[in-house]
Amino acid sequence: MTGGFSIIQLILSMLIFIVMFFGIGFLLNMLLRATWFMAFLYPIVVIFIVDNVSFLDYFFKAGTAFPALGHRLASLQLADILILASGLVGAIIAGIVMKILRKMGYQMF
Repeated sequence: MTGGFSIIQLILSMLIFIVMFFGIGFLLNMLLRATWFMAFLYPIVVIFIVDNVSFLDYFFKAGTAFPALGHRLASLQLADILILASGLVGAIIAGIVMKILRKMGYQMF
């Protein structure tokens, strides 16, 4: 198999992204007391994962940086979209878990 994903690799990648962003989101929620912080921050993380343009180019060369980002986002394969979407699911699950824990009376820091 050259250049493609097998279904097992796809499922494992999705699971890794769910767990990774659940953990990051849970820790950020616990430290910053902002329940949905990672869910709102996740699109910026996706931009850093997908693009190949410098961060400063979005400010100094916006005319070329944003169309390049749009082209990169439009050219994503289904497997890439599923993996990135599973990271968002992990961040949302972290927010839900944090809300439930706070409602049950658990205090973090």
